[in-house]
Amino acid sequence: MSLTANWSYPTAIRFGAGRIRELPEACRQLGISKPLLVTERGLAALPITTGALDILEQAGLGRGLFAEVDPNPHEQNLASGVEAYKAGGHDGVIAFGGGSGLDLGKMVAFMAGQTRPVWDFEDIGDWWTRANADAIAPIIAVPTTAGTGSEVGRASVITNSQTHQKKIIFHPKVLPSVVICDPELTVSMPKAITAGTGVDAFAHCVEAYSSPHYHPMSQGIALEGMRLVKEYLPRAYADGNDIEARAHMMSAAMMGATAFQKGLGAIHAMSHPVGAIFNTHHGTTNAICMPAVLAFNADAIRDRFDKAAAYLGIEGGFDGFRSFVQEFNDQLGIPRRLSDVGVTEDRIDELAAMAITDPSCGGNPVELTVDNLKELFRACI
Repeated sequence: MSLTANWSYPTAIRFGAGRIRELPEACRQLGISKPLLVTERGLAALPITTGALDILEQAGLGRGLFAEVDPNPHEQNLASGVEAYKAGGHDGVIAFGGGSGLDLGKMVAFMAGQTRPVWDFEDIGDWWTRANADAIAPIIAVPTTAGTGSEVGRASVITNSQTHQKKIIFHPKVLPSVVICDPELTVSMPKAITAGTGVDAFAHCVEAYSSPHYHPMSQGIALEGMRLVKEYLPRAYADGNDIEARAHMMSAAMMGATAFQKGLGAIHAMSHPVGAIFNTHHGTTNAICMPAVLAFNADAIRDRFDKAAAYLGIEGGFDGFRSFVQEFNDQLGIPRRLSDVGVTEDRIDELAAMAITDPSCGGNPVELTVDNLKELFRACI
């Protein structure tokens, strides 16, 4: 089976090894003549990034780069990125990297032509209609990890550096117009990042599948996404050069982000404030929280995960699935407790107060309260 394809859902996707070479063609397709490549600090000097910039330069598209992006990007990173975009006379953005680079790159393209502050476009009601849609610059997304799926997302997560709250900024036109998914870009990912980002994709699928909202398409995508992660993440973790495993994980990441249009839940409601306060890796934080949240939601999701376990080849129905998740984490070197990544009990009240306001709460199959969130945090810490 060939793992090279062109897809039009949920956006135009050029999928396959070596397809980063099509970056200039993607720029021409969108009318971009002077792109700004936005990525994380840690990727700026790596061969995958300099190679992409070489491809652009050789095609006469310059080598514009903005890499002042933190692991949990905030509005100060965004302001600097917009300034660089305007100062350089750019006419489009290549969002390049993991979730942080992708999220901030999309926001630079979104905010470069807006006159209101970014917080005015938070994913609340119809706030997105406040934006000048015609002023949003064209976006190409190039993921270098297989986790967040932000390359096919219509929103970005930006941390408010003053309040330490993660905010979801949404607009339909933030969905990149072209995505280049080249699994060769992910072979150099460290094992810990391979694991953390991979389980992030799994968490997206698990929470979408758990959500009580009606969306059968997302339900099917979430189920197959779980299967791909179960089958191929251990292979990618064991051998970073396994292109087949890397390719299937890139698919699973996009599937998770597509599926969670159905909703997220307590895992993400908890992970967002933890990441904002303690600057933890998002996917790893999700992974640590997942077993406790599955136990908390058990009565509401048991029947559907009995079916999922059968499809995934896991014996024991829901209980077997829950045991599998902990064993899977252990196999991938994921810490068992939030305290292992620096989270302290003295912040539980603050974490719970932030979590209850997170929009992910609405997708949890059991109603969340400040009190039961405190208990969940205690269980995870």
